Amino acid sequence: MSPAIIILLSIALLLLGIVGWLFVRMRRTEKVRKELEGRFMELETRNNTLQLQTLESRLNPHLFKNILNSIQSHAYQTYFAMDKLSNVLDYILYESQNRYVSPREEIDFALNLIEINKIKLSPLFSISVKKKIDETDGLYEQKILAPLISIDLIENAFKHADLQSADAFISIVIEFKDGIFTLIVHNKISGKSAFLKENSGIGATTLDQRLKILYNQCYKLERYAEDEVYVAQLKINLLEHKNKMLTA
Repeated sequence: MSPAIIILLSIALLLLGIVGWLFVRMRRTEKVRKELEGRFMELETRNNTLQLQTLESRLNPHLFKNILNSIQSHAYQTYFAMDKLSNVLDYILYESQNRYVSPREEIDFALNLIEINKIKLSPLFSISVKKKIDETDGLYEQKILAPLISIDLIENAFKHADLQSADAFISIVIEFKDGIFTLIVHNKISGKSAFLKENSGIGATTLDQRLKILYNQCYKLERYAEDEVYVAQLKINLLEHKNKMLTA
C-alpha cells in the first residue's frame, strides 16, 4: 500500500472518530437542553422567581445557544471534509490506476486534497488558493496528464509549513492555459524543516523520476528555499508532449 493511501486512510479514520465524537456530544447536549427547558417550565409554573434567577445566572440561554451553534458548525465542516475525502479516495483507487487522466480530473483531485489538509490548520492560518483555468482549452478534458502529479507539492507544503509563526502562510496557484499545466506552491518554513535540504524526501525523488519518464523535455520542476519561504513550481507543456507523441 502506497504512503499516500496510508495517509488518506489515517485521515479517514480520524475524521470518522471526530464525527462519532461530535454526534455523542450533540446527543448529550440535546438531552441537557431538554432537561433545562423542563426545569425552566417547572420554575415558571411555580412562580418561584428566586430559583429562576439563580438558574439563569448559572446558565445564560444565549451562551448555551451559541455553544450549540458552534457544535453544529464543526459537524458541518466534518461532513464537508468527509465528502472531499471520499472523492480523493475514489480518485486514488480508480483513476490513479490509469496512465493518464484529464487535467480537469487532476485539478479537481488537487482542490479536494487541499480542502482535506485545511482541517489541521487553525482558522487564523493564512492560506491562499487560486485557480486560473481555461476550460475551453482542447486538452482540458483529454487523458494526457499523469495522475497524482500534484500530490507531492501540495502535501509537502502542509507538512512542512511553519504553523507557529505569526507570518506563516501557504499559497497555492493552479493554472491550465494553452495546453500548459502549472502548479506553484509557496509556504513559510521553519529552520528545522527538511525542505532546507535540496531535493530531500522519497516523494520528491519519485516525482522527478515520473516526470522524466513521462514528459522528458516537456516539463520544468523547480524547488528552492529563499528567505525562509519554500517555493515549488511545476510546469508541464502538455501540448508539446502530445505533438511529440503523435510524431514519434
